[in-house]
Amino acid sequence: MRKIALVAAASAAALTLAACSEATEDSAEVTTESAVADTETNMDAMGTEMEAGAEEVTAEADAVAAEAEAELQDETVTEAQVD
Repeated sequence: MRKIALVAAASAAALTLAACSEATEDSAEVTTESAVADTETNMDAMGTEMEAGAEEVTAEADAVAAEAEAELQDETVTEAQVD
């Protein structure tokens, strides 16, 4: 009788561990998918910030170039920007 009870308890424990492993796998999958989604969102945001930064740097470089050209050509900055 004790052997039957012991086998039944061991079987129940094995089933519980199997179910736990399955739940852990599901949880890990959800965590991974969430991390991938977060990474994609962060990369998109970083790309947007980099584009805005690049546009700002380009505008500043254009302004400096126009100022230098205006000084060299003895004209206004607006005239230099038109050139």
